[in-house]
Formats: sequence, C-alpha cells, structure tokens
Amino acid sequence: MPFKGNEPMTTIQTRPYDWFNPDPTQPRKWFDPEEIDRLGADMESRGVLMPLLARAEGNHGIIIDGGRRWLAAGRKKIKELPVIIYEKTHTASEIKGIQLATAIHRAELSDYERYAACTELLKLNPGWSYVDLAKFLNMNPPAITKLMSVAKCSVEWQEAFAAGRVGVTEMYAVSSQPETIQAELLNEKLAGASRDELVRSAKRHSDVDKPSVKLTRIKYILPSSGVSIITSGAELSLDDYIDALGEAQKEARKARDHGGDIKSFQAVNVAKNKKHSD
Repeated sequence: MPFKGNEPMTTIQTRPYDWFNPDPTQPRKWFDPEEIDRLGADMESRGVLMPLLARAEGNHGIIIDGGRRWLAAGRKKIKELPVIIYEKTHTASEIKGIQLATAIHRAELSDYERYAACTELLKLNPGWSYVDLAKFLNMNPPAITKLMSVAKCSVEWQEAFAAGRVGVTEMYAVSSQPETIQAELLNEKLAGASRDELVRSAKRHSDVDKPSVKLTRIKYILPSSGVSIITSGAELSLDDYIDALGEAQKEARKARDHGGDIKSFQAVNVAKNKKHSD
C-alpha cells in the first residue's frame, strides 16, 4: 500500500541510560571506537545536543536513531539522555524507514548501505513503487531511481559497489547494458577509467546496439502547460535532442542569472550564430 505520511512525534523527554536498548536490525552495523570516544568527550563537555529517537517497549525503549550517542554516553558514564519517544507501535518498515531517513539526512550511511536498506524497505512493502519509497524517505524520486539502478547491475558490479570501488553514478550509467557489456565496462573502470569516460563508453555501446533513428524536426508539447518546444537540425537522434535541450537550458539559465530576459536571450543567440556562420 502506498506510503501516506509520517506519524507526528511526541515532545522531548529524559530517560536514564539503562532505559535504552539497542535495535539489532538498525542499518549501521559497525561503529568506530575512536569516533565514539570523541563523541563521548564532546557530549561530556557540551551536553547531549541532539535527542535520541526510541519506541516504547514495556519498561524500556528500543533505539530507533542515536545508537552512537548511546554508546558514547555509556563510555563516559552519562546517566541520562534526551529522547523523543514514539508511543504508538510502529511496523517494521516504519521503524526501518525512520532509521534510514535520519541516517541519510546526516550522510552517515555509505551509498551501498542506503541501497541495501532501501531494498529491505521495498521487501517489507511489496506494493510500494519507487515514488512511494522516495516519499517515505523525503527524497526526490529521481535520486531513488538512480540508487535502485544498482539492482540491474551484475553481481561483480554490486560487489565493487559494496567495496566502494565504484559509485552510484557509474552504476546508473551501466545498469541498462547487458551483462556482457557490463563486464567490459567494469574492467575499464577498474583499470582506471574516470566516471565521464565510463559514461561515454556505455553510450558508445548503446549506440552500437540500437538502430539509428533520427529526425530533422522534433515537436514536443509540455503536458503541464501546453507549451510547444520545436527543435530542428540535421539528423537529430534522441540523444542529440537531449543534449540540445540541456545546452539550451544551461545557456538560458546563464542569461537569466546575468539579468537578461527572453528577448535579449534570443537576440544574443542569433548574434552568436550569425558570427559563427560568417
């Protein structure tokens, strides 16, 4: 069932250290002892500046977010911690979503950990689309689509991703390729190819595999406004069309940022093209 929104949280309360219990299913599996010591020292000198999140369970609370702060408090014998308590019983996917969302917005999870946690959320909610997942995590749907493209990549690519040897953008670039091509692209990447080189190589493979369909004039009507965008040129492919629109958008934004309007933008463009033709 599509996600419809988060439950409101209660106010900040204070609970003794022993009231908290860690959640064995939380996304982060390893904590750096030195980092925990530094955090504990800061909490000892400044106080606990950010409350933990926990759900009530009997006479204790299960930590939803704040495992590092709780461990650090234990190192420094801090007796009480601020906490926001979820009184209502939440489902496993809601708890996982809260844990993942808070970690994502603090940028503490690696891209692979984000992908793994999102995959688990989708398994817990088989009716969810990527749009539902994005709404649950307060993320843009395109960012989720790019992250989940990892699932379309080969096992070898996923292993390299888990090891931090390749990034999400590279995974997205190769995800539409067949596994045989993905193997070639992975060899190129591990041999030192940059992200841009990998993207160009993937595009070359796509161009070879696809029939070359081109038009000299393209008309696209925006469904939201009815505005028509007409593009013409010598033998435009879809990639040529995308690149042309991207370049036009970039130049239009540059003109706007320099105080120009649509009339001056068009005049400058005409003058530039006349100069080149001369």
